[in-house]
Amino acid sequence: MAITVAIVEDNSGICEELEQIVREDPGLSCVCTCRNLKTALQKIPALAPDVIVMDIQLPDGSGIEGTARLKRLLPATQILMFTVYEDSEQICKALEAGASGYLLKRSTPDGLVRAIREVKDGGVPMTSEVARRVIQTFRKSPQAENVREQLTRREEEIMELLVAGCQSKEIADRLAIGVETVNSHLKHIYEKLHVRSRTEAVVRYLT
Repeated sequence: MAITVAIVEDNSGICEELEQIVREDPGLSCVCTCRNLKTALQKIPALAPDVIVMDIQLPDGSGIEGTARLKRLLPATQILMFTVYEDSEQICKALEAGASGYLLKRSTPDGLVRAIREVKDGGVPMTSEVARRVIQTFRKSPQAENVREQLTRREEEIMELLVAGCQSKEIADRLAIGVETVNSHLKHIYEKLHVRSRTEAVVRYLT
């Protein structure tokens, strides 16, 4: 079954390009496009898409605010921020609001499709520049330092790869360990951070 996608983007050219990218992939299905926050809040809840591609700067409000409101209505829907903003504050606010991924608009079409698939599968996709900023923010945060103290070195390595958007298999390959071992570490991480999902773990780890 195709992954259903809703697009929230006010720029007509970018919106059309995103819609075309989604429609051209046989594994994806675009269920609606919205040019502002009001329309998104009216149309998207009834459609309950698998993934929402969300811009931050909308003409009638913030996509971060929209993310928080839509996540309350659609907790199973994954939201992928797609924006020009790459400052640490916006990134962390988006993750705290419930976003599961954060891509910059200069990402390639293939990168966007990969991110949609990854976020649907429970990953936390991020453009490499964003991942670096997120890790830098984490290292500077005293709250994050308290969280970090609870984790073993191996668990920290796994969390940094999780922040960078890696799936369990990719983490296993990079660390030369088994996928089951990665999942076992993730279970212990969730228990230590008092969370239930990868996205919650990333947010808890970074804030």
